[in-house]
Amino acid sequence: MLRFAVSLRFILLIASLGTAVGALVMFWEGTGRMINAIYAVTLGHDPKGAIAQVMGGTDSFLFGIVLVIFAFNIAFGFVFSLSKAEKQGLPAWMRPSGMHELKTTLVGVILVYLIVDFATDWAESNFADSWVMLVKPISILLIAGTYRLLAMPEPGDAKEP
Repeated sequence: MLRFAVSLRFILLIASLGTAVGALVMFWEGTGRMINAIYAVTLGHDPKGAIAQVMGGTDSFLFGIVLVIFAFNIAFGFVFSLSKAEKQGLPAWMRPSGMHELKTTLVGVILVYLIVDFATDWAESNFADSWVMLVKPISILLIAGTYRLLAMPEPGDAKEP
């Protein structure tokens, strides 16, 4: 029974591959946004639009990088068993310390995404003085508070001096 349960960890490869495909999609989207920004600048369109495209493209690249890190962490942290020597050969970002680290990384990336998304919306919008524009920043503050709580060490993780 234990052998069967342990073999189920290979199902996580589906999640790892799906995450890697998501990273490719984000890199594709980021490239498209950067190309749109280049067109906007070379054709003399509104510079705010080009700035928004660059911000959105950079955000897409950042999210793609995080998805690559997640894909490797899922594969090498939960699916494949590596020896200590093999683990030492991997870069530090490919050696997850646990699920808590992955969760806090994901929430941090969502925060950055929301901040860039708000800045992009603000740069593109004509209703910057409306109270509706305050909804997203308030949400960002609430998520940042949650992130702060998540980033605190878990009770069993306290290190002794």
